[in-house]
Amino acid sequence: MSTREIRIYQDLMGQNEVWARKTRDVIAQKRLFMINLIGAPGSGKTTLVENMVSHLAGTLRFAVLEGDVATTRDAERLDALNVRVSQLLSGGACHLEAKLVHAALIDFALDELDLIIVENVGNMVCPAEFDIGEHAKIAVLSVTEGEDKPLKYPLLFREAKAVVITKLDLLPHLTFDLQACRDNIRKVNAGIPVFEVAAKRNEGIDAWIKWLATQRRAVAESATVT
Repeated sequence: MSTREIRIYQDLMGQNEVWARKTRDVIAQKRLFMINLIGAPGSGKTTLVENMVSHLAGTLRFAVLEGDVATTRDAERLDALNVRVSQLLSGGACHLEAKLVHAALIDFALDELDLIIVENVGNMVCPAEFDIGEHAKIAVLSVTEGEDKPLKYPLLFREAKAVVITKLDLLPHLTFDLQACRDNIRKVNAGIPVFEVAAKRNEGIDAWIKWLATQRRAVAESATVT
């Protein structure tokens, strides 16, 4: 008896896409703007969000979905600032899955919000590959990481709608070439806006907040027209 091999291919991300679409439907209905902060461990994502709190007051009402492999440390930091925050634990995974994000999202009082900030698990690779239903992936890059990272991790910088370069106050103590970093970002994504901040010194945040407000307004207006 002859035998034949039948190869079976399955879309492993298919279920993730289902939940990403559910999230897109919810935030469209509620006219929310949702961003996905992606960067390496220690790139300054949580500090950036902490610094945004006072700047967002009176501009945008927001909540944070805080992603980590383990612990609630970052969520506790934000909770101490009276931020609406939920901790998402990936259980060892290198990224947040859309189903987990969706479950946490709908627990918020969404009618009271304008902006959802997702801080993904610290990683420059995996989170860039997975859609969670967000409007914009935001690449967060610290000057302590090296100006070559946009070239080493091009998917993140190609998929991102903006880049935030953090820890500018450390430049005098590093050999980081800021102009080379800008050039490398443009090589991967020529038109992307780049924001340079020193969160601990409260520097450079205003332009970043203004961009967020503009993007949220565009989303809300688009939903109204639709």
